[in-house]
Amino acid sequence: MTIETDRESPTISADSPGDEPAAPGTPSTDSTHPIVFFDGVCGLCNHTVDFVLKHDRNAVFRFAPLQGELAAQQLTRQDTESLASIVYSGPSGTFRRSAAVVRILWGLGSIWKFCGTLLWLIPLPLRDLGYKMVAVSRYRLFGKKETCRMPTPEERSRFYD
Repeated sequence: MTIETDRESPTISADSPGDEPAAPGTPSTDSTHPIVFFDGVCGLCNHTVDFVLKHDRNAVFRFAPLQGELAAQQLTRQDTESLASIVYSGPSGTFRRSAAVVRILWGLGSIWKFCGTLLWLIPLPLRDLGYKMVAVSRYRLFGKKETCRMPTPEERSRFYD
């Protein structure tokens, strides 16, 4: 597993958007598709997934709940037990909190890549402080569901677990 760092330049390599899923309804497991791990019962996290799905025109991202099997296999116990951070896992490494948000924005391209670069310019400790302040009250502000988000049939090929 790659150690989180925020010293990369604000560029991202182009992924191959034309890769087909392994089987109908099963997301591709190749490493060119970054995975966004999210708290499946968090209202804010689910809105974030909806935002990424809407703006990911090349269908680059794949998604998995932190409560799922893939997260248990690929992430640390702290990630899957605390559920306090969105996690980006891609070719450039594994990133948490605001560093994950930056990489997601870069991966969306267009104006979102610019927004990610602006966010990246804020020192990591300040970004993560803001992230943690929202994360502490996210259930109260955005709600908590009883079960993990269920993808629609159209979205199914982009979700694990």
